[in-house]
Amino acid sequence: MWAARAGLFVLVLASAVSAQAQLKVGIVDMRRAILESAEIKKISAEMEAKYKPRQDEGQRMAKQLQDIQTQIQNGQGKLSQSALTELQTQGQRRQRDLQRLSDDLQADIDRDRQDILSKAQANMQAVVKKIAEDKGYDLIVDVTSTLYYKTALDLTNDAITAYNAAHPAK
Repeated sequence: MWAARAGLFVLVLASAVSAQAQLKVGIVDMRRAILESAEIKKISAEMEAKYKPRQDEGQRMAKQLQDIQTQIQNGQGKLSQSALTELQTQGQRRQRDLQRLSDDLQADIDRDRQDILSKAQANMQAVVKKIAEDKGYDLIVDVTSTLYYKTALDLTNDAITAYNAAHPAK
């Protein structure tokens, strides 16, 4: 609904302005521009390294849980009731610990990702605004709210280049 209204607004604005002068319009794929920036690529690699030990711990815990479940299955009828109960208790504890680790890890990753992408989006918007001002664009639209455009209007690569220059990966 919003995209349709935005498209209609752009059409009305373009019609009104074209009666007076030529409207210079550009298109940017903000999502792609942000994700393909050198800064985000570097930060992604850093985040992967930062969280790898906790992911490895989760895999280790999952393997332990699987081993406990295998022992329970193989021990049916062979283990005493107390040994079986002990294995089940260990399995429940391991499952709870694994779930807690997984939830905490996902929350930390989501928080970091949101912080990083929010900053990058604000920086990219400033870069796109500067491109528009420097090159005399009257309107720049995100590709997500555009139904059709000529590829010559796409400024995404220009935005990535300008972003990388303004915000080099450290």
